[in-house]
Parts: sequence; C-alpha cells; structure tokens
Amino acid sequence: MCLLLVSLVACGGRPDAQTLRADVQRVLDRRAEALLDRDERALAETGARAGYDNLRAVPLDGWSYRVKDVRRSGDTVTADTELRYRVRSVDRAPVTTARTLRLSRDADGRWSVDRDRPAKKSAQQLWDQGAVRVVHGTHSLVLGVGQSRETLDRFAGLADRAVPAVSDAWPTEWSRQVVVLVPGSLEGMAGLLGSPASSYRGIAAVTTGETGDRASAPADRIVVNPDAYGTLGAVGRQVVLTHETTHVATRAHTTPATPLWLSEGYADWVGYRGTDRTPRQAAPELAAAVTGGRLPAKLPEDGDFGFDGDAHALARAYESGWMACRMIADRWGEERLGAFYRAVGGHGKRAGAVEDALRRVLGTSPQAFTAAWRDYLRSEFG
Repeated sequence: MCLLLVSLVACGGRPDAQTLRADVQRVLDRRAEALLDRDERALAETGARAGYDNLRAVPLDGWSYRVKDVRRSGDTVTADTELRYRVRSVDRAPVTTARTLRLSRDADGRWSVDRDRPAKKSAQQLWDQGAVRVVHGTHSLVLGVGQSRETLDRFAGLADRAVPAVSDAWPTEWSRQVVVLVPGSLEGMAGLLGSPASSYRGIAAVTTGETGDRASAPADRIVVNPDAYGTLGAVGRQVVLTHETTHVATRAHTTPATPLWLSEGYADWVGYRGTDRTPRQAAPELAAAVTGGRLPAKLPEDGDFGFDGDAHALARAYESGWMACRMIADRWGEERLGAFYRAVGGHGKRAGAVEDALRRVLGTSPQAFTAAWRDYLRSEFG
C-alpha cells in the first residue's frame, strides 16, 4: 500500500525536480529556436518577449539555454540557466553567461517565460540595458544602447582606422575584426563588466576576453565608457581605440606570464605610434615625477594598475610601461619589441618569463634593462 501510494504521487501529483527541469528545458529550447528564427508567433507561445525587442538587431548565429537548477513555488518556477550565444561573423565560440529565468504555469498546465535576467553576481548583456543599435564597419561591429546612429558610426570609423594601424605594428596573425560595445553611461559600462561604476570612473574603455587559444574563445569586446570617452580630443579618442584593439590582436600571446607593464605599455606604444605626441605630452604624470626628482626605481608591478586606487599613480604606471616599450623600439627596433612580447607570453608562467626574454631577445639582463630605462626617462624628461 505504501509503495502504491508513492507511485501514484509521483505519477499523478506534482512533478519531481527532474521532470520539471526537463519541462523547462523543452520550453527554453523552443524559445531559443524561435528567437534565432525571428519567429515572433512561436516566441509568444513560450512566454513574454523578455528582451527580444532589445536584441532584435543583433546578428546572432547561436542561442541556447542549459537548465542547471529549478525551484518551484506553486505555479511559478525559477530556473538557473547557462546561456550560450554567438554573434555572427565575429564569435568563433559561444559567449557563456549565467541567467535566471522565471516561468509560470497557465490553467492548461503549460509553462512559459515571464522574465529573463542576469544571474546574481553575473554581468549584464548589452540588451539588458535597452534596445541595441548595430553598425557594421569595414573591420568592426559596433553595438550601442542609448546612442545615436551618428555616434556609433564615429566609433566604427575609429575602430576601422585602428585595425590596420595595429596590423602594421603587429603583423602576427589575428582576426583583424573588433567588436565595440557602447552603453549609454558609465553605469552601463559597469553593468556590462559586473563591477561597481567607481572602478571605471575616468577609464575611457576596457577590453574583455580570454587569454590563450583564440580558436576556442569568443571574440573580445571593447567596452566604452561614454562619459570619459566624451572628454577626449580627436587624437585621444583614436589612441584609446587603437590601444584596446592592440589587446584584441595580442590576446593569443598574452598569458599569465605577461606583466601588465608590458601588455599595457605595448598597447599604448601601438596607440601612440604614428602620432606626433612627444613623451612629455603623452606621459605628463611621469614627466612631472621625473622632473620633480621622483625617478621610479623599478618598473611598475601588476598591482599598480588597479582602477580603484590613486588616479595619478595609475597614470604613471601606464606611462612607465609605455616608455619601456618605446625604449625597446628605439634601441632594439620594432620587430624586436614584438618578438620580446611574444617571447614573454610564450614562457607559460610568470617566474623567469621577462628575464628569459630579455636575455634571449634583447641580449640584456633585468638589472641592465631597468638601469637603461631609468636613464631613458632622465634623457626624455630631465
């Protein structure tokens, strides 16, 4: 009698978690298919539009959910999922992000989606912030929220000039395409990065992506802070986009072995390459320090590049890395600078990476290189 009762409850009562999870997965599979097919009728049958209008313009090649957990309360289900999507022509692999969906059951027992939001502690996607406008450039895809077509066209022009400039300095194979995200505000940028807005105040743009094998990673995103970017002049705007594009190009050779003074300094070196900016103009904080008798004793450490510290110290860290890379290009040549970057990244681990590359590529030691860099600062700023 007890076994029979258990069986009847399992078959005719509330479905168990496994059955419920399978039911939710089927709804989300149909929803993903409808979204990719732009089938609004089929989408409506799976629930609310839930952001569909916001991402309508985004060119998608893939969209799928994997249900990881479900929690039911009466006729409502909360589903923890993994969303995987690809943007057409730019993503070689899916972007993966955690989403929390709420579904409700109607009188006929059918589940449908009421809400689709970023999971707790997960970053927003651009369409979570509003309707996405898309501009296709020659070498770029620009997606924006709360921005005019003219503004996004200007970003596409900057990116399209940045790509060949980077390729000229960095001839190693890379995609030669960039994706630029332009939210409506600093807060929007912070939402896309999953961090407090205070971390990026005054930062014009950052690049997100995965280091190492690019074949198994989605395309990098250059995320713009429109508040800080709007304060820059024409040269500054181009330098920033070229700097961030350099991070995209060098991603496969940027590993845990690469110190930030090298990755950020090299990106700045490419950014300023071809401009008429002198060291004093491009590195005012470092110039003031050296002129004031505060010559740095060593190259900056990774911790000196934190966005939430002293803005003047952060500027000096970036400028110090740039001057180190500029010195290498001046004394050993641009090709040797690129070879040095790749040699450091190819070391695999941080310990010994710079020392080994200095010896093998530049024929010097860390002590001699630091002394030469300090002399270089004196000669440029003294």
